[in-house]
Amino acid sequence: MLTIAANTFTETLRQPVYAVIIALALLLFIISPSLTMYTLDEDIKLLREIGLSTLFLSGLFIAIFSATGAVTEEIETRTITTVLSKPVARPVFILGKFLGVTIAVALAHYICTIAMLMAIRHGVLEAAGDPHDWTVIASAAIVLISVLLLTAFLNYTYDWPFTATAVILTAILAAAAMVFLCLFDPQWNFNPHDNRFDMFDVYASFLLLMAVVILVALAVMFSTRFNIVMTLVCCTSAFLVGLISDYVFGRFADKALWAKFGRVVVPNFQVFWISDAIYEGNKLPPEYLIQPVVYAALYTTAILLLAIALFQKRQVG
Repeated sequence: MLTIAANTFTETLRQPVYAVIIALALLLFIISPSLTMYTLDEDIKLLREIGLSTLFLSGLFIAIFSATGAVTEEIETRTITTVLSKPVARPVFILGKFLGVTIAVALAHYICTIAMLMAIRHGVLEAAGDPHDWTVIASAAIVLISVLLLTAFLNYTYDWPFTATAVILTAILAAAAMVFLCLFDPQWNFNPHDNRFDMFDVYASFLLLMAVVILVALAVMFSTRFNIVMTLVCCTSAFLVGLISDYVFGRFADKALWAKFGRVVVPNFQVFWISDAIYEGNKLPPEYLIQPVVYAALYTTAILLLAIALFQKRQVG
């Protein structure tokens, strides 16, 4: 299982679409402070809303394309027969693929979370006289330039894959930049107590990661039977219905059996979406994280068991 997971993780990082989605998400994080400055009020709250939405959507598309590339493509090209001809059980294959895709998605989520925290730290320039946070701008610029130069050098000299190398270097250098920003304030003074980071954003990102793990499991399940187009449609539909589960099923759950069934079967992604707390100014206690984690673990386990059942009789030879 670990061998399949490691190979899946490596293949996912080498997919061009994986790096493209991360690059588009980073671009949106860079321009988001400029997009939110034209609102009349609640600029920083809208910036948080855009950041969390970008995290969620980028995780959705990375999960879909990574899972289909890991499962559907192997089935269509018949390369899966090479693996299953070995003493590898089908449940082990599915779990290994899920684990590898989940690690790759978590890495992308980690990079995008750092970009979101940097954008929130910089804030919105509500007036022309508001100063820029040059610590954030300099850190982000150094990370991006260093990643491009080092990746180009390693690709040209040692023939390292460009996208995978760029993603790994971005994760490492972005972590170093975050350590610097946690220690220094916008005036370049050593002041860890005034680094302008809020644990609310970290908790919100973690909850969205739990939702994305469920989406990975759904993508793996659908990819055992469908092609990439149908997997994209099914996962997107489950995502949209899950966002409005309370409205579609919740209000009828006490009266109609179909609503009660739909409320149980369809994952409720509103459990992981805490944008209401942003606008209401509520704090998010760490204890709140326990219930969504258990909720995600139960749904993920159920979906993976269904994926194993669907794949058990799938003709692949």
